[in-house]
Amino acid sequence: METLRLAMWSGPRNISTALMRAFENRPDCAVVDEPFYGYYLQATGLDHPAGDAVMASMSCDWREVARQLCEELPATADPGACTLFYQKHMTQHILPAMDMAWTDRLVNCFLIREPRRIIASYARVRPEFALEELGFPQQWDLFQRVADRLGTAPPVIDSATTLADPEGVLRALCARVGIPFSSAMLHWPAGRRDSDGVWAPHWYAAVEASTGFQVVNELPLSEVELPPACEAMCEKAEAIYAKLIPHALGREARA
Repeated sequence: METLRLAMWSGPRNISTALMRAFENRPDCAVVDEPFYGYYLQATGLDHPAGDAVMASMSCDWREVARQLCEELPATADPGACTLFYQKHMTQHILPAMDMAWTDRLVNCFLIREPRRIIASYARVRPEFALEELGFPQQWDLFQRVADRLGTAPPVIDSATTLADPEGVLRALCARVGIPFSSAMLHWPAGRRDSDGVWAPHWYAAVEASTGFQVVNELPLSEVELPPACEAMCEKAEAIYAKLIPHALGREARA
């Protein structure tokens, strides 16, 4: 039985974990949570909550991780039922030393969000950071690689559009990647999952309390303020977002 391996590439401060919940709630799907996180921490030396536990919980050899993603299934998978392997990836985990040729063996999709909202949220946690820590340049580079190989734009979904119409966007995504839509993707039981990374206690409180996609009352984009030092970074990120958003599934219906 052949398994479709779907990689969803997102930056931080997005709905990536909720989207992982949606796919994991399908009876035919197994998931993996940020498999390059250990490699990223080891290679960068960044101090993250539970960093030592993260590195101890997974391989920190990016080549071995890539092989596993292309050839194996997670320990939580039921081999008799798993026809879909959903991989939640963070684009900031893509470092210059990685050869991304392995991604040619996957169905690659991209999750995006308005940069000003991402940067404002991230700046509340870390006062100083580079654009690469948000994964915007890496996401754009990988998108171009995939588009060049396919001869067309790969699937893109936008967080705001998805929250406004989860069923519409997920139906469109399933159609694009060639799998049936399942209504199980729209709601899931609250709580933690065995598939969650060991970092979940530090980051997943909101998604653990959730039972579905929840629209959050946000400030209008024009009212989202950034530290002055982040404005130039935001301009660069917005230039990338402007190239990706025209490809977002369901955007036409929302407009």
